[in-house]
Amino acid sequence: MLLHYLRIWLASIRYSVTRTLMFRFDFLLWSTVELFWMAVNLLLITVIYAHTDSIAGWSKYEMMLLVGTSMLVQRFLMGFFWSSIFEVGRNVRTGHFDFFLAQPGNVMFMATTRKIDLDGLVNTVVAGAVVVYSAQRLGLQPDFADIALYLLLVGCGVLIHYSALVLVVSLSFWITNAQGFEGSYFTLFEFSRLPREAFGGFARVLFVWMLPAVVVSNVPAATLLHGIQPWHALWLVLATVFWFGLAVLVFHRGLRRYSSASS
Repeated sequence: MLLHYLRIWLASIRYSVTRTLMFRFDFLLWSTVELFWMAVNLLLITVIYAHTDSIAGWSKYEMMLLVGTSMLVQRFLMGFFWSSIFEVGRNVRTGHFDFFLAQPGNVMFMATTRKIDLDGLVNTVVAGAVVVYSAQRLGLQPDFADIALYLLLVGCGVLIHYSALVLVVSLSFWITNAQGFEGSYFTLFEFSRLPREAFGGFARVLFVWMLPAVVVSNVPAATLLHGIQPWHALWLVLATVFWFGLAVLVFHRGLRRYSSASS
């Protein structure tokens, strides 16, 4: 079964690469735009730390490592899933979602993994370089277990954001237009570039423990900074299972309400 879905996914990658080669200018343009956005975020950190030595107990290069981790999660999300998920709501409204019902696989998988954006993925190299550079400036020497857990937790962060986006677009099965909710989601994503120590009171409960807006980047970054923290890692893994399970449940509940173009 897994090999079947792997073959389908690899076929999607080949399609996406071919499509990208047909529109090379678009690829270069959007890669440059995203690179510029990343540079602005790093420049902002440089400007802020020119006037202070610490924010919520985080030094300049600790903050850069955190932001680099957040960028890494976002680049993987945008590269592997965003285009496909973004089109789900439109396809539901127009009836074009019938195409996925006829595909040889799980509907949610087929609808959310069909397209790969290489312009989103290419800048994962830059985000990774920011993390490596920050770790070097901090004098960190993580061992193999730390690096492996870091990558696993980054993967958990990507899956949590994927699940949250699927939950948002699944609203299209119930309401006419969910685009406003999609935009609001990315506002929430901005919190992932902040240290969890900066939140207090109700905001800490909401954005750190209830919503996965902060932990998706803070827990992986803390693994490199302070070594393996079993309880925090376990929390992120359990949060991943919860949010993914909820996304699957809501998506398939919504699927029962879908009226195809032929009905």
